[in-house]
Amino acid sequence: MGDLEIRPATAEDLPSVVGMLADDRLGAQRESPDDLTPYLTALARLTADPNQHLVVAVREGRVVGTLQLTIVPGLSRKGATRSIIEGVRVHAAERGSGLGGRLIEWAIDRSRRENCQLVQLTSDVTRTDAHRFYERLGFTPSHVGFKLQL
Repeated sequence: MGDLEIRPATAEDLPSVVGMLADDRLGAQRESPDDLTPYLTALARLTADPNQHLVVAVREGRVVGTLQLTIVPGLSRKGATRSIIEGVRVHAAERGSGLGGRLIEWAIDRSRRENCQLVQLTSDVTRTDAHRFYERLGFTPSHVGFKLQL
């Protein structure tokens, strides 16, 4: 699989990250790779928040994957801290290589280091391949998610 580095995302990584976010049927409808302004603003907010971890996977100087991990202190579950994995993307040329599993392993390990008791994620109902992937990694489809567009 070659050398792989998982590190915090930088502004220089944004064209690659946004390109991966836009590289599917759903992302093509909601992302705008031609205008990075809102993404730069979001990256500044994420970078300033110690509970946010936007990372990239880099191989041979090329961004090949990304995800966002959010640490959420809570009151339920006896004051448990949980983490939320969002925006998992693997470059099309890397799919099936095990990179997605490596990214999720990184997120789980980081969650443990942050003393999280639970790792959760959501996946669009139409992403059946992703659902199988997450289940193979030990996640269970235990809840129904709801979203309200504002």
